Amino acid sequence: MIRVVLFEDNKNLRESLALYLSGTEGIWFSGAFPNAKEAWPLIKKHKPDVVLMDIQMPQRSGIEAMTEIKKNSPQTKVLIQTVFEDEDKVFQAICSGASGYLIKSPDPEIYVQAIREVYSGGSHLSPSIARRVLEMFQHQFVKSEHTYVELTQREKEILSCMVKGLSYKMIADTCGIAFSTVATHVNHIYEKLHVNSAPEAVVKALEWRLV
Repeated sequence: MIRVVLFEDNKNLRESLALYLSGTEGIWFSGAFPNAKEAWPLIKKHKPDVVLMDIQMPQRSGIEAMTEIKKNSPQTKVLIQTVFEDEDKVFQAICSGASGYLIKSPDPEIYVQAIREVYSGGSHLSPSIARRVLEMFQHQFVKSEHTYVELTQREKEILSCMVKGLSYKMIADTCGIAFSTVATHVNHIYEKLHVNSAPEAVVKALEWRLV
């Protein structure tokens, strides 16, 4: 069971997501909270595997809360959710250790897919967010010096799909390989690029123009 906690100030979204996730097979929904003021004590209490974190809430931002969570519990996966595509916030969230960044949606299955992906060691980037990251690094953050183990052609193909914001399932369909094979290739990519998450891999792919 994947233990999940939600921080969301929008009452309707919070309650509808809580109801849906509570009835989803394979997910143990531990609690939903309207703000992140006491985020770390709540994380210590509920010990979630994945945290759904709204980026903008009263009293304390989701990024501030996530930074504290990752500092004290690096293994906890944090999925940032937002209605905005602000470039500075996207970059800040990725650099602060977010395991994924998704645009809020009325379709709860998008959240379920993202939760399962980050829990299995991957990540989730909404396609529009992936495009913003691409634009940021094309115009502002290109670096020339890098050290990494050369990627195989298949790994480059999968990394390219990650940059486009494709899910593991979509990558598997695109490349004609099994879901588990995608996960194996992604782990190899992480090792070669010296990163721990898909957002970090996307950042390096764009920094170093690997795709």
